[in-house]
Formats: sequence, structure tokens, C-alpha cells
Amino acid sequence: LRAKVAVPASSVGTLRFSSHFTAAHEYAKTDGKIATCGITDFAQAALGDIVFVDLPEVGDEFEKGDSFGSVESVKAASDVY
Repeated sequence: LRAKVAVPASSVGTLRFSSHFTAAHEYAKTDGKIATCGITDFAQAALGDIVFVDLPEVGDEFEKGDSFGSVESVKAASDVY
């Protein structure tokens, strides 16, 4: 599933963001070469209370399909890709 969203900016112009979703309920919202990654509300609800999140360092780079962190909850642990 892919969605593209145009978000209005100041009166100067429009910023364009792209959001990409995986079948595992992860997403990446890109703005140029910067991506904000996370898990969907559905994944958060399915996991329950999150007790630990392992995140990469600022500036780390990854390729498509690379694991870049993990999320642990009272119910399960999962890598984030």
C-alpha cells in the first residue's frame, strides 16, 4: 500500500511528502533524503504496552529491507525494517 500526500506549506509554496507502508504495519514518511519511520496505530494497538524501543543513531543510513531497530512490548518483540 502506498499513499502520496501533498501538505500545504506557508504562502511560499507546497512541500511534498510521500508515505510508504509495509504489510507489517511499518511506515516511512519521506521528505527529500530524510525519512521518518514508525509503526502504524494498528501495530501499536496489537503490541499493547511498549516497554523498549531500540533506535539507530542520528545519521545512520540503511538499505531497503535492512533492520534498523526493534520494538518490545509485554506481548512480543519485533524488528523494524
